[in-house]
Amino acid sequence: MFAITLTATTRYVESLKKNFLRSENTYVTISQWPEAARSGQKVEEIAKPVAVEHPRGIYPGRIDEKGRLKLPSDFQQFLIAIGEKKLFCTTFDERIARLYPISKWKETEALLKEPAEDAEAAEDLWFTAMDFGGDAELDSQGRVVIPTELRRALKIEDKPVYLEHYKGHINVFGEEVYAERKQRARENRAGALKTFERKGLQ
Repeated sequence: MFAITLTATTRYVESLKKNFLRSENTYVTISQWPEAARSGQKVEEIAKPVAVEHPRGIYPGRIDEKGRLKLPSDFQQFLIAIGEKKLFCTTFDERIARLYPISKWKETEALLKEPAEDAEAAEDLWFTAMDFGGDAELDSQGRVVIPTELRRALKIEDKPVYLEHYKGHINVFGEEVYAERKQRARENRAGALKTFERKGLQ
């Protein structure tokens, strides 16, 4: 048995099979524990920063008859790696659901609550988010329950959906929105490609 003196709060990201501890923005592998215990070093002194990569691509999924969405394994692993199992599920446009890791939602809350010239617009977005939103937590099988009103508004009850990571949250949308986005991208991509090639796209 051994112990490590910590100056920052540490917590398990997953069980031993994941083989690391998380301390704020750094990670300590289990193989480093004995060395750290003997040396008395702080976690911050031995931990090596590890960049957590988010999922890329559009993933298929499905909302089941109980309103549960089983996240693809890449999304499950991403949330576990960043230490986030609690989510806030909502929408701002009644088209696309947004699943925010709770720390990311707190940033969004702060943005919408800032007094500014756009206070009325922020209040409207806040109302929409609260009206359709609700807390959810990743269960042991990688599922989250999507709030009933949100499922109904987006017409995704017991239906296939698509998921993508976008700016720190997970977008979830149904087949109709997917088809619309695909058609729009097809119609606009020639011009978009030329624009971004001028900006350096290779």
